[in-house]
Amino acid sequence: MSETGHISYQPTDGLSYDPTEEKYWDSGALQKEITRAFEICHGCRMCFKYCDSFPLLFKFVDEASGDVRKLSADQVDEVVDACFQCKLCEVQCPYTPNDNHEFLLDFPKLMHRYTAQRAQRVGLKLGEKMLADPDRSARLARASLGMANVMNRVGLHRWFMEKMLGIHRDKLLPDFASTTFEKWAAREGRIAREAGHEAILFQTCYVQNNEPQIGRDTVEVMEKNGVDLKCVAGLQCCGMPRWEKGDLEALRKQAKHNLDVLMPHVDAGSKVLVVNPTCSMMMRREYPELLDGADRERALRLSAAVADTSEFLWSLRQEERFNTDFQSSPGDKVSYHAPCHLRAQRVGFKGRDLLRKIPGVKPATVMECCGHDGTYAMTVDGFEPSARIGKKAFDEMKEQQAEIWATDCPLAALQFQQHAGVKPMHPMSILARAYRPDGFPKPLAPKEQS
Repeated sequence: MSETGHISYQPTDGLSYDPTEEKYWDSGALQKEITRAFEICHGCRMCFKYCDSFPLLFKFVDEASGDVRKLSADQVDEVVDACFQCKLCEVQCPYTPNDNHEFLLDFPKLMHRYTAQRAQRVGLKLGEKMLADPDRSARLARASLGMANVMNRVGLHRWFMEKMLGIHRDKLLPDFASTTFEKWAAREGRIAREAGHEAILFQTCYVQNNEPQIGRDTVEVMEKNGVDLKCVAGLQCCGMPRWEKGDLEALRKQAKHNLDVLMPHVDAGSKVLVVNPTCSMMMRREYPELLDGADRERALRLSAAVADTSEFLWSLRQEERFNTDFQSSPGDKVSYHAPCHLRAQRVGFKGRDLLRKIPGVKPATVMECCGHDGTYAMTVDGFEPSARIGKKAFDEMKEQQAEIWATDCPLAALQFQQHAGVKPMHPMSILARAYRPDGFPKPLAPKEQS
């Protein structure tokens, strides 16, 4: 590739999406791939409607008379920082390794590589470190005996958080539960004492610390369907918030810990059911490519055992134990939002499909990104763009005029609650309530119960 001539779309000798390779960390090799990827995207422009990375890229290239090599370092930084890893561009891109295309383009992984090099070079800010460790934040919140939830609604405190930590003062933050999901599971005798159960629940740090009820509903639904499901003690965050900031070393420590906890169960044949699509994507797709040594081999085995909770339950639908004895209904109209990280796993929308098993329910599907994506919507820089990007999803969900909204992603539920005025329920929670006679105001007559 000459300095003034044609930029080839073919992979350069700087191509690497594997952080165990030395060239992954080489800034010159990275720049070759940045230039190539930007040239491909500039020529294609199919992804104009996703995050702000692409509109910014196209604007900068157009201002540079079409030459991607003229972009400044600050402009490249802007393009990278606007990527919040929704993965939708990779889902739609025709040039990816997943499609066996010769260009081997994976824009989100390239952005992660850039972020990882920058984090290694300059480190993380205080606010980035706090957002990257939700388990620690939850421990501190519980130690406050409820004051953290109160203070998160005090304007002066939120101003201070914005200045010190970069968390936008207007962002709706989830409450911290007074007790964790794991403590509930231990109290109810649901912690696995030995390996060999049909399935193990990875409740995710959000369910663990913020909304344990989603985990309880999941346990109830699996029991209704004859699933031998157990919980495990000592799980940590999947590590996505760490990797979101480019902190590979911290991610690997969290992943190693989770592997240590889960692998005895996986090796005994258990499935690992994951509540949040971001976490299942992380464990199924990212662990095997980001970890090294023996942990990478273990991650491959874990990946094969991971399933989204609805994905697993849907796989039982032809079995006699599959339970359609619903006692109440959310009504015929349900608005279902398909999370981006579920789409990235290419497993379909089984939560939506399960809702159709409730007599009379006809869920309408919304495919637009809600804009939350990890911690992006919480930050000063991300709050406004996330709301703007999510507006199509908010509007489409409202257009359905449904009383019940659903999404598999608890963080997406927060985004809808703040910007659309309705908090969607997790499909597991809707199913759990539908199994109860008083779960929803509309009871099902015996003839309606399947």
